[in-house]
Amino acid sequence: MDRRNFVKAFALAGAAAAIKISGVFEKDDAPMGDALRADGYHVGRMDILIALVLIAFALISSNSGNEASIAQQVHESPSDSTPANHLEKVEVPAKTRNARIDEKAKEALSFCKANECDTGFCVLIDMKIHSGKYRMFIYDFKNQEVEKKALVTHGAGRGDRVSTDAAPLFGNEKGSWLTSLGKYKTGERDYSQWGINVHYKLHGLETSNSNAFERLVVLHSYTPVPSYEIYPFYLPMQWSQGCPVTDDETMAWLDAKLENTKQPVLLWIFY
Repeated sequence: MDRRNFVKAFALAGAAAAIKISGVFEKDDAPMGDALRADGYHVGRMDILIALVLIAFALISSNSGNEASIAQQVHESPSDSTPANHLEKVEVPAKTRNARIDEKAKEALSFCKANECDTGFCVLIDMKIHSGKYRMFIYDFKNQEVEKKALVTHGAGRGDRVSTDAAPLFGNEKGSWLTSLGKYKTGERDYSQWGINVHYKLHGLETSNSNAFERLVVLHSYTPVPSYEIYPFYLPMQWSQGCPVTDDETMAWLDAKLENTKQPVLLWIFY
């Protein structure tokens, strides 16, 4: 018998004892502090108290067991499972997510060929995906597959335009601290005070992200960003003022690839 079934059985036994005890009645000639049961046996008040304590313990244990079971299911569920809350309205199913990446990758390759960007790989960021799941994909054009995936932040925003964990806002205004959608090309490699101390300048190629370079939007890492999925939890909003920020391990890996390219690499943020 597992723990949960044992607790249930224990609770039932306690309940049965409580029902039997509830039938007691006081008798004038009974010893002080005793109650006389209908079957003629005396049950002390201490016995009743012990039975009630056991029942309470059984009920609390049963609830704790259920909560632990639920918590275990949350943490052990596959990361692509659909959350049982309002996020299911915006969450992208795994099959749909893969299809979106494949579709964007085809378009990305055509863009790279036409705009003198590297045709070996690109970086795709799908902001419709929950921030606790992998939503940055390094796509290998030659093998037509995702070579690596990672967590990445979205901009916090400020003032009257503030992103939430579940619903990022987007903008191109200077000082907005928002993520800008659109295609970028990587620029100069430079020092960063964050993460592995490396960042790459980003040049916006569309009207939706044309101010990226002036806004100092760069690709960099931040040490507290995990290298694994944390769903159903979100990445903290304070970790980005508009930059795509990833974990140190991914950034080190990506840095090695970027250093070996002769042409700018396409980084595309979409929703």
